[in-house]
This record gives sequence, structure tokens and C-alpha cells, in this order.
Amino acid sequence: MSSSIDTVITAETPEGIAIAMHPAGFAVRAAAFLIDGMLRFGILVACGTALGAGGRVGAGLMFIVLFVINWLYGPIFELLPAAATPGKRLMGLQVLMANGLPLTPAGCLIRNLLRAVDFLPLMYAFGIICILLRRDARRLGDLAGGTLVAYRSPVQASGSFGAGGPRAPTVSLNSRQQAAIAAFAWRVRRLTPERAEEIALLAAAAVPDSDAGSLTSGLVGIARWFHGQRPTYSPHPRAPGREPS
Repeated sequence: MSSSIDTVITAETPEGIAIAMHPAGFAVRAAAFLIDGMLRFGILVACGTALGAGGRVGAGLMFIVLFVINWLYGPIFELLPAAATPGKRLMGLQVLMANGLPLTPAGCLIRNLLRAVDFLPLMYAFGIICILLRRDARRLGDLAGGTLVAYRSPVQASGSFGAGGPRAPTVSLNSRQQAAIAAFAWRVRRLTPERAEEIALLAAAAVPDSDAGSLTSGLVGIARWFHGQRPTYSPHPRAPGREPS
């Protein structure tokens, strides 16, 4: 019974990491939509006032502004790191893929283009009905694009890293590579040493040369480094019989 009314959606990544997501319901999404609507209306009024004296040129530019506000407002903001329009950010929401991964350009474009279908027959009727009937509160555009609007919450992983002291990587790593190394470090205890070393070999370039004999501990150390851990150094012992000056 509890699972049928639970609003937590769980997705599993290819690395075997379970991600819990809290879909946003109709009320909070409607509030975010109204905030974005007021913001877009304010932009249109400001642009209309500024371009009103421009004659035909001003009218042409106004049509361009109208197109951008109606069709590109969502994609522009959702493809930024926050993955949310200003209204969604104020309501603590973000857009992500239904499998828990970051929003892709294709998914973002599809979900925003299909707003025209969600709007039918009037006032987003199809979209509202779909959100109210589905446990994950996805509208038609979300279903077509494979996306989900969820509450923004800090990621809290359970368990602990494998064995290995923190150390800096030898090459620059982007956010996806850092996430992959962290996922490996979280689940390394569930792998056999041979399998872990085989997987770690794929990222050997990031491991310092001093760890060439243990790529697994090297990758775990890099994951610890990106999570803010730093090696601790004990002070050098003083020679006996010498006092500090």
C-alpha cells in the first residue's frame, strides 16, 4: 500500500547507483509556471516599450522577441547548469532525464516543443490531466522527451568509499568523469579485486604514477580528493637533543 502512494521515483544508473527523485506535483509546477509567465510578460512589455518607436524595424524586432520568449525561454534556462527556469528555481525545482541523469539538449527541445500539444484543447488541459493522472506527474512533453520535473535536493550517497588515501588526479577531469570515478569508488567494495582493477584500468591516465601498481586505490583516492578530503601530513620529528630556537 505504501508503495502505491509514495511519490519517490527511483532510477538506477548504468553504474548500478540508485537515484531517488521526488517528482513535482501540479500545484508547485503551476506556481512556477505563473512566475515564469509574469517574468515573460514583463520582458515583453519592456521590449514593446523600447521598440515601439522603431516603426517597421521595431515591429520586426518585436516579432523576434516574441518568438524567443514563446519558444526559447524554456530551453535557454533549462540547458544552463541549474536546469530550471527562474520560476522553477524559485520553487526549488529542476528538470532532469527520467532515468536520473542530467537533462540532454534533445530531451529539453522535445519537452518544450510539445507544449503546443499539452496546451490543447485549451489552457494546457491535456498537460494538466496527464500530470494529475500520473504518479510521476509527467506531462505529454515530458513523456515524449523522457524528462522529469523534480524537487532539487542535495545528493546523499550511502555507504563509504573503498580503501585509498586522497590524492589529486594527474589530468583535468570534467564533471561527468568525476561522477563516474565517484560511482566507481562507492561500489568498489562490491567488486572482486580483479574486476575492480580491470575497470580502473580504463581511467589509468588520471592516476598518479606512484599508484601504477594499484589503480583501484588510486581512483578511490581521486574520488576522495574531489569530495574535499586532503592527505594529512605528520610533522617531521625533531632531532634528539635539539631545542627550537
